[in-house]
This record gives sequence, C-alpha cells and structure tokens, in this order.
Amino acid sequence: MILSLTAEPADVPFDPATTALVIIDMQRDFLEPGGFGESLGNDVSLLQAAVGPIRSVLAAARTAGLLIVHTREGHKPDLSDARPAKLERGAPTARIGAPGPMGRILVRGEPGHGIVPALAPARGEVVIDKPGKGAFYATDLGAVLAARGIATLLVCGVTTEVCVHTTIREGNDRGYRCIALSDGCASYFPEFHRVGLAMIAAQGGIFGWVSSCGAVVEALAGAARPSRPD
Repeated sequence: MILSLTAEPADVPFDPATTALVIIDMQRDFLEPGGFGESLGNDVSLLQAAVGPIRSVLAAARTAGLLIVHTREGHKPDLSDARPAKLERGAPTARIGAPGPMGRILVRGEPGHGIVPALAPARGEVVIDKPGKGAFYATDLGAVLAARGIATLLVCGVTTEVCVHTTIREGNDRGYRCIALSDGCASYFPEFHRVGLAMIAAQGGIFGWVSSCGAVVEALAGAARPSRPD
C-alpha cells in the first residue's frame, strides 16, 4: 500500500511494508537532567522536547508493523572501537571512557548509555550500537535493512546536526529514501536544528525530505481507517 506523506520540498510516497523508523541516540546521558550532556552546560530540555513526538510515531509505527530501529552511540569498555582522534577530544576529565554523572562516558552498558525509558525498545525491535556518528558506519544496519527489503527511512532523534544528519547522508548515498521527522529531532543549539533540517530539503531535496512525526501518524492512521460505504 503506497501512502503519501506531507513533506518538504514535496510530498513523498512511502510503503509501510518497506519503511523503517530509525530512532537515533535517545540516550539518558544526552537527554536527562544530571547526565553528561547537562554537565557540559547544555539545556537538555531542548532534546527532551522530541520525546513526545517520537513516542507518538513509535506507537503508530508499531501498530502499522514498520521495522523499528533504535541506535545508541557508545564504545566497548576497552575502547578498542574508538578512534584516537575521537578519544582526544573534549576536556581531559570529560572524554570518552572517563567517569561521568551516569557512569563512564559513551561506554556500552553504563547507565547513561541506555535509551530513555519513555522510548525503551520493545522485544524484537532492532538495537544498533554504533561507534560513530552515523548509524551505518561499522554496524550491521545495512544488512538488517537489506534483509527486510527496506527502501525508506523515517529518521528522528538527536542531535539533528550531528548523528541524525550523518545517518541521513549515509542513507542517501546508499540509495535509501530518507525523511527527517522535524518535531522528533532536536539539538542543544536551536539554530543548528533549523539549519540542519533546511540543508536536507534544500535544492529539491539534496539529502532527502523533511516531514514530521505528526504527519507520519496521520498518514498511517488514514491507511488503517476503513473506507466509508457509499
């Protein structure tokens, strides 16, 4: 069944059977008060604003049977999958692997690495642990999508200009129809969020399309409604 999704620069068709909802890095250390993000002086409420819209589109996607993928940025405890250039960035006491407010920073298995409870993965949903910004780099995401015949990616999460943008760029280069869900993306820097979305839809959709969680929910609900008799 082909549905039409309201989007910029133009409405875009999608088939729920070949569409995946990809939720990027909605992790406690980035979103929760007292986490690593806030310890750096960021206003985490800007990221928390995306939780409600994502929760609504996640519920609709589950009902419609879409493939659902959650990602988490983080590294093995021995940091063997972290590039030296990445490990060297940040203040010496706030680098990857250092003790943070919710355990070691960006290390898998630590409390801060987990996804916020409101968006916790359900049984059977795919969870991709990624060592980089993009969800395709050094992960099996490509194989997971290929096995399901996925053609369209609905992408949301944090942050708009970093991990969301990188994943959309990666997906675009791999031939996927990539759609950013604006109200389900967020940044610590509102201007970066605005410009990041504008870049995706610029020049006729150079990287993809920009829609919203609400538009996806509406499209999926409309498809589920039985037609009225004449």
